[in-house]
Amino acid sequence: MSDHSDEAATMIAAGDLQEFAPRGREHCRRHPSALTLQLRRLQPASELCSSDGAAGLVGSLREVTIHERQRESWQLRKGASDVGEEVDYDEELYVASNMVIWSKGSKTQASTVYKAFTVDSPVLQALWCDFTIPQEKSDKADVSGSGEIIEKCICILQNSCINVHSIEGKDYIAALPFQVANVWPTKYGLLFERSSSSHEVPPSPPREPLPTMFSMLHPLDEITPLVSGVFGSARVQYVADYTMRIVFLNTEPSIVMTYDTVQSLHTVWALRRVKPEEQNMVLKFSEQLGTPQHMATSSSLTAHLRSFSKGDSPVGSPFQNYSSIHSQSRSVSSPSMQSRSPSISNMAALSRSHSPALGVHSFSGVQRFNFSGSAQSPRRHSITHSPNSTSSDSFLVPETEPIVPELCIDHLWTETVTNMREKNSQASKVFITTDLCGQKFLCFLVESQLQLWCVKFQESNDKSQLIFGSVTNIQAKDAAPVEGIDTLLVLDGSGNLVLYSGVVRVGKVFIPGLPAPSLTMSNQMPRPSTPLDSVSTPSKPLNKHLAPLEEGVLLSPVPELRDSSKLHDSTYIEDCTFQQLGTFIHALRDPVHNRVTLELSNNTMVRIAIPEIATSELVKRCLQGVKAILPKEIAVQMLVKWYNAYNAPGGPSYHSEWNLFVTCLMNMMGYNTERLSWTRNLDFEGSLSPVIAPKKARPSETGSDEDWEYLLSSDYHKNFESHPVAKALRLDPLEALASKDDFSQSLSLDSSTLLFTHIPAIFFVLHLIYEELKLNSLMGEGIRSLVVLLVQLARDLKLDAYIDYYYRDYPALVKASRQTCVIDQVQTGFMHQPAFFSPEPPSIFQWLSSCLKGEGVQPYPYLPGICERSKLVVVSVALYILGDESAVSNEASHYLYKITSGQRKQQMEQDDNRCSFRHSTSVSSLAEKLVIWMSDVGFTLRDLESLPFGVALPIRDAIYYCREQPASDWPEAVCLLIGRQDLSKQACEGNLQKGKSSVGPVLSSDIPSGTESEEDEDGMNDMNEEVMSLIWSEDLRVQEVRRLLQSARPVRVNVVQMPEASDHEYIEEKENRLLQLCQRTMALPVGRGMFTLFSYHPIPTEQLPIPKLNLTGRAPPRNTTVDLNSGNIDVPPNMACWASFHNGVAAGLKIAPASQIDSAWIVYNKPKIAELANEYAGFLMALGLNGHLTKLATLNIHDYLTKGHEMTSIGLLLGVSAAKLGTMDVAITRLLSIHIPALLPPTSTELDVPHNVQVAAVIGIGLVYQGTAHRHTAEVLLAEIGRPPGPEMEYCTDRESYSLASGLALGMVCLGHGSNLIGMSDLNVPEQLYQYMVGGHRRFQAGMHREKHKSPSYQIKEGDTINVDVTCPGATLALAMIYLKTNNRSIADWLQAPDTMYLLDFVKPEFLLLRTLARCLILWDDILPNSKWVNSNVPQIIRENSISLQATELPSSEDLSLETLAQAHVYIIAGACLSLGFRFAGSENLAAFKCLYKYATDFLKCLSAPTASITGHYNLETCLSVLLLALAMVMAGSGNLKVLQLCRFMHKKTGGEMNYGFHLAHHMALGLLFLGGGRYSLSTSNSSIAALLCALYPHFPVHSTDNRYHLQALRHLYVLAAEPRLLTPVDVDSNTPCYALIEVTYKGTQWYAEATEELMAPTLLPELHLLKQIRVKGPRYWELLIDLSKGTNHLKSILSKGGVLYVKLRAGQLSYKEDPMGWRSLLAQTVTHRNSEARAFKPEAISAFTSDPALFSFADYFCKPTVNMGQKQEILDLFSSILYECVTQENPEMLPTYIAIDQAVRRLERKEMSETFELWQIKLVLEFFSSRSHQERMSRNPNRGLFMNSEFLPVMKCTIDNTLDQWLQAGGDVSLHSYLSGQPTEDSQLSMLACFLIYHSVPTPGQLAAGGLEGSTNFSELLLKFKQLNVPVRALLRLAPLLLRNPQAMVL
Repeated sequence: MSDHSDEAATMIAAGDLQEFAPRGREHCRRHPSALTLQLRRLQPASELCSSDGAAGLVGSLREVTIHERQRESWQLRKGASDVGEEVDYDEELYVASNMVIWSKGSKTQASTVYKAFTVDSPVLQALWCDFTIPQEKSDKADVSGSGEIIEKCICILQNSCINVHSIEGKDYIAALPFQVANVWPTKYGLLFERSSSSHEVPPSPPREPLPTMFSMLHPLDEITPLVSGVFGSARVQYVADYTMRIVFLNTEPSIVMTYDTVQSLHTVWALRRVKPEEQNMVLKFSEQLGTPQHMATSSSLTAHLRSFSKGDSPVGSPFQNYSSIHSQSRSVSSPSMQSRSPSISNMAALSRSHSPALGVHSFSGVQRFNFSGSAQSPRRHSITHSPNSTSSDSFLVPETEPIVPELCIDHLWTETVTNMREKNSQASKVFITTDLCGQKFLCFLVESQLQLWCVKFQESNDKSQLIFGSVTNIQAKDAAPVEGIDTLLVLDGSGNLVLYSGVVRVGKVFIPGLPAPSLTMSNQMPRPSTPLDSVSTPSKPLNKHLAPLEEGVLLSPVPELRDSSKLHDSTYIEDCTFQQLGTFIHALRDPVHNRVTLELSNNTMVRIAIPEIATSELVKRCLQGVKAILPKEIAVQMLVKWYNAYNAPGGPSYHSEWNLFVTCLMNMMGYNTERLSWTRNLDFEGSLSPVIAPKKARPSETGSDEDWEYLLSSDYHKNFESHPVAKALRLDPLEALASKDDFSQSLSLDSSTLLFTHIPAIFFVLHLIYEELKLNSLMGEGIRSLVVLLVQLARDLKLDAYIDYYYRDYPALVKASRQTCVIDQVQTGFMHQPAFFSPEPPSIFQWLSSCLKGEGVQPYPYLPGICERSKLVVVSVALYILGDESAVSNEASHYLYKITSGQRKQQMEQDDNRCSFRHSTSVSSLAEKLVIWMSDVGFTLRDLESLPFGVALPIRDAIYYCREQPASDWPEAVCLLIGRQDLSKQACEGNLQKGKSSVGPVLSSDIPSGTESEEDEDGMNDMNEEVMSLIWSEDLRVQEVRRLLQSARPVRVNVVQMPEASDHEYIEEKENRLLQLCQRTMALPVGRGMFTLFSYHPIPTEQLPIPKLNLTGRAPPRNTTVDLNSGNIDVPPNMACWASFHNGVAAGLKIAPASQIDSAWIVYNKPKIAELANEYAGFLMALGLNGHLTKLATLNIHDYLTKGHEMTSIGLLLGVSAAKLGTMDVAITRLLSIHIPALLPPTSTELDVPHNVQVAAVIGIGLVYQGTAHRHTAEVLLAEIGRPPGPEMEYCTDRESYSLASGLALGMVCLGHGSNLIGMSDLNVPEQLYQYMVGGHRRFQAGMHREKHKSPSYQIKEGDTINVDVTCPGATLALAMIYLKTNNRSIADWLQAPDTMYLLDFVKPEFLLLRTLARCLILWDDILPNSKWVNSNVPQIIRENSISLQATELPSSEDLSLETLAQAHVYIIAGACLSLGFRFAGSENLAAFKCLYKYATDFLKCLSAPTASITGHYNLETCLSVLLLALAMVMAGSGNLKVLQLCRFMHKKTGGEMNYGFHLAHHMALGLLFLGGGRYSLSTSNSSIAALLCALYPHFPVHSTDNRYHLQALRHLYVLAAEPRLLTPVDVDSNTPCYALIEVTYKGTQWYAEATEELMAPTLLPELHLLKQIRVKGPRYWELLIDLSKGTNHLKSILSKGGVLYVKLRAGQLSYKEDPMGWRSLLAQTVTHRNSEARAFKPEAISAFTSDPALFSFADYFCKPTVNMGQKQEILDLFSSILYECVTQENPEMLPTYIAIDQAVRRLERKEMSETFELWQIKLVLEFFSSRSHQERMSRNPNRGLFMNSEFLPVMKCTIDNTLDQWLQAGGDVSLHSYLSGQPTEDSQLSMLACFLIYHSVPTPGQLAAGGLEGSTNFSELLLKFKQLNVPVRALLRLAPLLLRNPQAMVL
């Protein structure tokens, strides 16, 4: 049977044909591989030089590649982009010998090699694989969503190992313990098949067969055997069946297909992770039971395998022989289910002989099973070590630990046994394909039988498993899936390419340029016409529709292929290299998306693309809808026919696609499209309906009259007539002659066609799509095309309501005189009337309108996945207008009902109370809910713009509401939707340009180079000047601070030469003066470090610039250099070593914590010259303080410490400890312990650690264990406070600083723990500290260090009492820190200053300062910021007898020591003031500032008073320094002028009592005042106070090398107390910092109630825990609320990223910088208040209101008057006022709405409305503003901005009313009457009538008739009857005259 005609009928043209060669092949030739080098070596040198040498080389290369060609292979996949957007290109992985080449590219993008890998041995296989890394190991436990990271990798299999390269650049190599036959990528990792080396013979009897399949979940994991679930039981066992081969593995769904070589059957398994209980199961079974002699007797093979598989079975089991015999004698023809199911395997047999008591749950050192030995597995996270694993070790060979399986396979399906199976029927190709309706098939090609088997499968309802169904086979030589369009391509036996969808044949593929195979070939085999003979589903017979596939109903015959000449003309043929006679396709390969490669018989390859199913949006929508509604089989057939028609060779062009679709669809419904006048004219291009193509004669060259008529009656012409342009040009309509055969006979439908019975369903779906398209204003053309089809169907189905509905929508398109086709009543009965079909047309606009009016609404029908916009609009209106919050919460909202095919009638009972507006929730939350929901479903601003303006209005209203009052923590998408760029930018990032100084580059141009270089080196030029100039805009205080703190320039030595002094004396005098000044210079860097804190991001390729410390001077008048090294005076040795340390710290602290720094950069900064070692030591400490030192490799740390440089060790130890604050890090503890003898065991060798390094290490221990109350550490530190001096000279010098350090460290370890020191009660910490503080007998030292202190010191006689001078400071501060803020009175009383003279004499006055400070810190809540409280700390005896600070003469007294009293007084006051500084640190508290300032000025006066000598200058200076520090702490970061003046005054004092330490204190105060350039402030948390106590310890060094009482390096610990608190508003449009008013609300406390304060930002915020909320206040900027009651993390992250808060100027406002007083925007104020000036708004002024360029151009083009405007002036004024309104009310997005309304009304006035679409929108707008929900919103929030001008809408409404009423009076009532009575109306009135009907919601004639309105006599009766129809009264007034037959109208 030759069905030649049928072959032609179903041709499909394949797209773009290209010759294909793998990209890698060509790259291989050029790739420098070992091969080419080898060839080079073979050739003699002379030949290489000769002329033809190159050719020779190429020749030999070519020969090699020919051999290589056999070994090449490649695979392709769809390109995957990193970002996740759709990309359309192929990725190729090409393998040849030992190279793997990965390339990307396609026909649009040039293909490029992405990576090339070369390995050592030949590559067996290369593949892509994604490994998942579980996230349990990472630090962040709070990552909610992610769970695991996916690592995309490429794996290369070699003989002995597998290389894995990840895209991130990680490389792994995993050794393989066995020969691998195949490796497969899975969802979880890799799966290996072991190649069976035993040649298919079962192993020797005493052994269990070894596993054959293994998995590796990550390249660092172990390779573990695969287990399989045993059928019908909960047990699992290893897969050890060597007859099982994997033929296919898929990731999604995760399934494996295997082939059994004995049974010749394919089986499908599900692949999953092993459950923990199954792991234990396998392990229990595989426990060893053998005894040593068994071991000895086992054969060598067993021993060999033992090391291999780590004991996965018992040794001498009685069942063993039985089971292996059984496995050999297994019958071949046993039933398939049991035959190969491993249930009868050895594992099952063994289970009884096995005691389950030896279950081993874990193995700590599971080794990789390798022949060679035991490589430890580095990563074993899933198993915990359990103690019982040792129970059975006694008789285990140490090597044999079972392996824990990771993956398991469960049996899903096995194919049924057929008799005629040959041995080798293994599937050569397996794939999963989906048909056009989404049903999935697993297809496998058995090449030996030339058959493709397709198994249908689907997910079970609970998604837990796959269910396999019917099996079909198709004759095929080869096959490949075409995923892009859900089809598969089959190469049938005769060499034809046939496209199938699932198992339904679509048609043959025609390839332009390849000849169709000749008929002689195709007749050798039976023709595979009906591939469905062998379907094996007993469950359901095949649907009757599938049989008649060859009957000529398939569309699109190609007429004798007459145009084939056009497709391959001669030039094309010559280009194609494969165009030789007799080439045929013999294989398909590499399918990607819709592209596939054909292998031809002459060894070339061609790549073709299978065309898409549809390109036009409208056709796609309709196909989707129809597909969703039809039964699956019919849907597939419908799509098949459409596909054939659309893709016939020489198919249609883009814009005639719709016409083709209509023709095709109507043919399938039974229409004769040729006889129906409008479909005949559908195609303006003349590619007529394919069915009738052959019948048409060739058109004659000359024209005829029919052509003109054809043009006139074409749709193109009709559309053009109703086009607005035609109206504007006043073209007269051309009357077309009535077409001859229009009325000649009525047409009937053919009821036997495919879709005839489904016409109602299809009609309804198309109607819903029509409603959906109305919601997209860009689809207007599509709607007009669709409505024509709908009208035809509605008319034929006799649905008057629908026809009326379409008439109202498109009066011009729906003319009354159109053809109807008769459908027999008999046949109507056959039509399938779907349950969801409603006689009233569902209208989305009508639905919204009812909602707005508050009438009851029916659920709106929608098609899931197709009508998504309808759903969105319905749900959002239900939420926002009806106030029903449940609308968005659940999927099955009761405002919608879903339509699906074969639907049961859904219950639609109606409760009307739903629609009442709910008052329960606040309105704002509704708007917020709506906006958040919309952004969640992916609704964007672009979508909003394409919604019609009436529908969009409620959504815009909600957006407007949210824009006014947004929450600060909304995600970026929401902020973009509501148009707050400030917020969305905040959400996506918060960094000012890093370290950008706007002043630097500006200044550089005009300063001469000399000064510039000087400026440059002071280390303070990376500050953010922009922000600082905003904070301190009135003066130059920042420059002044820079001048005071710079230490890089020589100082001015101003000494006047006395006449009597000789020159030499004069030089000496100058140098002595310089020495004094250098004391100050050396103290500056600490303060500079504070000023520049964290202000710089270093460049990783450059060293950090460290400014040099300049200790020279210049003497005026001749500017001669003065130097200390001249030898004229003696300078202390090493004078500058600590100063340069501080200089290094200051430089290092500039680095911001957010910088990118690594270990290499830190080492790279190491200086080459030894002089700079101290600076580098400081630099290391600074890196620790800003957290970067954790990146320094341990190796480098030890490297630095072994150098033995004292400073480096100090800096490094302190830095590392600060970086690991409070972590109890073990490694760092070890590091520190080496430097603390007390922490080493007593017998250890005594290390010679420098004293200062010991001090640093002790503080380090305190930092690392801060707040942990670690008992051992606390015990050691407590003992160390009173460490006695040793017998040799050890521990004798500088003991004070060590004791202080121990005290501080002890305080840090037990910080704030107070009396609840758990487990330390036996140590008696407080009592011991009290004793150290007041003295007494030394207790016997318990502990390990008794031996060391047996013999007393030979130098210092202390006896057995405690030396209070050494121990008191440490003990006092330790008490203060342990009881910090605990308000513990009893401890505080110990610290009370003594109140008798006798006792006062016993205490050093300095210690009184510490005691007072400690006491106040403990009684934290009692501190009050006034002088009364400060004085209350002074004991009575002092208060009565001491001199007041201002007194001038001395009182005389005998028994009292005045000196003692005076000193005690000043120190106690200083201590109280310092505690005040701690309490109010960083708060800028005014009362505290005034109080401290008063005392500071008192001390200043006191210094110059005559009584100063009694108190002592030194003491007064110390107290003054302490007060200055306290002041700076309170005002930290604020740059307060008064404190700056005090600091400057102290800076100028040199000489006299002013030593290095006082300068240090003064400049630290200055630094604190400008902490971090005003960006940082101090915190009062416990850990900050501890750090500040170390840094500001109130005993200052006497000279620059003095570390006796306090280690100088600790001064830098203030960094740990600094926190970023500057909030900088940044204008989002200009991206520059600006001023903004913010309002800060404090939480209430015991001292003050909740309070609000206005600040002008940029400003330092108070501490966050004190705040309730922060608001950016209007009127100039958009409001913004940051609510801190929800948590402070959001604000913390903003502050830590530079404190950038994006703000947005409101329209018409100027920034505070341009207009500080707000006077200049007064113009805006006057106009806004709606007086007559609105007219006077000049378009030029718009720039003051907005920065939007679109609005500027609108003003330019539409609002500027030109000459002789005439009547257009009025429109200009209107536009100007609209623009003004939009801009001042901040909703420029309403501008299009205003204009659209205005234009629509004007069009109505001119009677030019051809579609009523815009009128509907105006109606919705009016209804929205009069809706109850809107009224309630307005009443609740009266001061809210007007969303739409209150005057505009009434005017528009009035105009519409007038126009329509005039039409009524001018004869419209006649046509209205004839409409209502159902008679035809004249054409000219149609469009106005439709407008009237829409605008007044007039019911249809059918509804009126049903309402029984005919007999009504008076108006009241009408009112009652119309109540049910929901007709507004104003409409009724206009209708009443007509209905009451009343001549006079009731319209006045």
